[in-house]
Amino acid sequence: MCGINGIALSSRSNRLVERKLLERMRDVISHRGPDDKGSFIDGPIGLGHRRLSIVDVATGHQPMTNEDGSLHICYNGEIYNHADYRHELESRGHVYQTHCDTETILHLYEEHGDGCVEFLRGMFAFGLWDAKRKRLLLARDRLGVKPLYYAHTDDGSLYFASEIKSILAAWNRTPELNFSVLPDYLANHAPSGVQTMFRGVNRLLPGHTLVWEDGTIQIRKYWDLHFSTSEADNRSEESYVDEWRELFTISVRLRLMSDVPLGMFLSGGIDSSAIAAVMSRLVDSPIKTFSVAFKEREGNELEYARIVANAFRTEHHEIVVTPDEFFSALPKLIWHEDEPIAHLASIPLYFVSTLAAKHVKVVLTGEGSDEMLAGYARYRKTVYNLALGAISEASATSTHTSDSQWFGADVSSVQSETKTVTDFSGTRR
Repeated sequence: MCGINGIALSSRSNRLVERKLLERMRDVISHRGPDDKGSFIDGPIGLGHRRLSIVDVATGHQPMTNEDGSLHICYNGEIYNHADYRHELESRGHVYQTHCDTETILHLYEEHGDGCVEFLRGMFAFGLWDAKRKRLLLARDRLGVKPLYYAHTDDGSLYFASEIKSILAAWNRTPELNFSVLPDYLANHAPSGVQTMFRGVNRLLPGHTLVWEDGTIQIRKYWDLHFSTSEADNRSEESYVDEWRELFTISVRLRLMSDVPLGMFLSGGIDSSAIAAVMSRLVDSPIKTFSVAFKEREGNELEYARIVANAFRTEHHEIVVTPDEFFSALPKLIWHEDEPIAHLASIPLYFVSTLAAKHVKVVLTGEGSDEMLAGYARYRKTVYNLALGAISEASATSTHTSDSQWFGADVSSVQSETKTVTDFSGTRR
């Protein structure tokens, strides 16, 4: 991962960006990018970057500027399909100075403006300053893999960064708790919307862009999930399975794009085991796998990871976390996460990441697959709760339909929709 930050001061502020302030924001997240650092300042605009060098290690310095010096970008992520556009962009007259995916974003913006995000397949967050048009574009990937936070002040100025602590480093006031999100936090373990636990600091939602122009901002959703049933009656279950397997293999292959050593986290569950199986077929040398467990027996599933590691002959590494190590790590982890720790899995994830960092620079994980494939019972319950909420709302507004009629109609449809969810509940990641 890398770290990005930036400042855009409105004309109402009557200020220019201070280099010390921009670099303080940048360096408080130096853990995100220990390999390189850079900054760009153009009067009231400043961009900062901390780099973890993965692709085009030698020439991928950021912030990066286009050929004529009118565009400047700080970027965190990987664009898996960036090479697909290179020939076409070069045929249109764009001259590449690097082999980095960052540069492709600049050229796509030159061709398509804000629509460049619709061409990007990968995980990303970036800030792009268009000096000719005097506008700043912020963008976040479709599923929100890469974080991006911002604060829009009363005078119209904008501060943004990969982590909340970077924005707080630019403030000359004491941070305040955002009490309005406490119900959301208590219900969902973390704020699930735009707002964060810090008053005045927001997150750019997944699949959204934000455009800032001299104090005004405009936020647009450029992508969302869509489900079509037009082909459902004409396709067999086997055809869906075959398509999923093909897409899954492509997804793993794309994520092997790296100029540095890579490995994967292995729990022994369905998700990581599937990645190990596909990954072992796509690379020549034994893959490096990393597992974590707690010292207590009920928190130790290393035997499952070992079975998979032996089956695919991986170069396997393990770490066992003791209770003392668990609790001693909490202060540091809270600082890293900015907000209260929502999921206990964050703690073993920290330890296995520390282990992996001794051997590789990039890892593949099974994170997010349970969410996408409805792998937990909570998703089935959520569908039921949504249906019950609709029943309650409809009952309050309708004087012609009884509660029992609404209940029977809605829940039967929910049962149909969630029929396959139970097959995935309880899987390990």
